[in-house]
Amino acid sequence: MDRFPRFSLLGVGAMNSPRFRPAGLLVRHGPDRVMLDGGGDAVPPDRVGAWLVTDDRAELMPDIRRRCRSLDLEPAVAPFRSAGISIEPVPVVHTTHPAYGYRIEAGGTRTVWAPEFWEFPDWADGADLLFADAAGWRRPIRFARGVGGHAAVLDTAEQARRRRVRRLVFAHIGRPSIRAIDGGALPPYGEWGVEGRTYRP
Repeated sequence: MDRFPRFSLLGVGAMNSPRFRPAGLLVRHGPDRVMLDGGGDAVPPDRVGAWLVTDDRAELMPDIRRRCRSLDLEPAVAPFRSAGISIEPVPVVHTTHPAYGYRIEAGGTRTVWAPEFWEFPDWADGADLLFADAAGWRRPIRFARGVGGHAAVLDTAEQARRRRVRRLVFAHIGRPSIRAIDGGALPPYGEWGVEGRTYRP
């Protein structure tokens, strides 16, 4: 068995993206297959052993629950552990209700799935691979009544560099970031996530 997990981006879009499927990650390690988030057109091509979510109140949850019923699964904010991999939910600052990212450890590596956050998560410091929020480009996106929001790519890139994240991949790409992509802009640190691409830590 390959000691390193593989991470396939099945979608990189923010909610209601005009271009991308919803942000979703398929984790593969040996016989284990675990889906993180997704929904809509971002669904695993084969059966998975668990479907984990970062926000169990997200707008796509009815769709994810329907898809999970056909797989005899229950989507949840929950840990997944097997002989070679550990996937743990960890809180993030995002909105008024609890929201999470996931710390994924296997083969001596640490990968973080944090597609939505207002503040860079301290527990992502030093990650080998970080999939991060890219809803905003130059400025954070603040929710109404100041109840959190989405970080900006430019801020997250600087934080990730300073916090020694080895590889940064932006997922959950929102409209401001789509406009930046169309203008040829690149993050000062890290890279745009690509739907269908597989990453290794």
